[in-house]
Amino acid sequence: MDAEGLLDPAAAANGNNSAPAVWVFGYGSLCWYPGFDYSDCITGYIRGYVRRFWQGNVTHRGTKEQPGRVATLIEDKEGITWGCAFRVTGRDALDYLSQRECTLGGYATEYIKFYPRVASEQSGISGEAFPTLVYIATPKNEYWIGEEPVLVTARKIVESRGPSGHNVEYLIRLAMFMRDELPGASDEHLFELEGLVRRFLAEANINVEQLMVGNTTLRRIRRDAHEEVRRHVTFEYTSRVPDTKLRCLHI
Repeated sequence: MDAEGLLDPAAAANGNNSAPAVWVFGYGSLCWYPGFDYSDCITGYIRGYVRRFWQGNVTHRGTKEQPGRVATLIEDKEGITWGCAFRVTGRDALDYLSQRECTLGGYATEYIKFYPRVASEQSGISGEAFPTLVYIATPKNEYWIGEEPVLVTARKIVESRGPSGHNVEYLIRLAMFMRDELPGASDEHLFELEGLVRRFLAEANINVEQLMVGNTTLRRIRRDAHEEVRRHVTFEYTSRVPDTKLRCLHI
């Protein structure tokens, strides 16, 4: 399916098919540094996958001699991965992502249902899931690392740096996004890695802040703009329950 063939649910609700748009799901560096223009950004999750740092990186957060570790998605029928979806229109953003994620990063594309965390009439987004374009690394790419002990992954992150900055920055900013934007959402793999990395840095007397300089122009992304009051995530467990149709009983 061509990306422009995915109908934006907000546009469909308004009967507007003149400007095809696509939603892109971010679960790694896109969460804090998209690097492209977008019209809306909302938080939510996808089902059937978990986030793992099993992909090597030699173009942004590592080198060929010392590949960094970045996130990808691994199939897990009970899994939930939290992140954010960006609505983009036109080819510029998609071409940029193709170069960043596929050509340089070794990722392939899939279309996966995204479940918005917050819904409102003003946003044009209902509570129903809609398809998003997702970039996923597979074992077929040359940078694939695969499963390795979490201690090894943490050490590699501490040791790796690339043209876009230190690998530690990638991990820490992603953990910060989860805590700041999705308080209450869990990701054991991510937070275990963060804890180990912070411990290794402390043992080496390295200040984390010294490694967080790769993107000095980062600005806070306005997400869920239609939400007046930020709420804690409270439905992660119920989101694992299969979709069912309920009948009304007259008692």
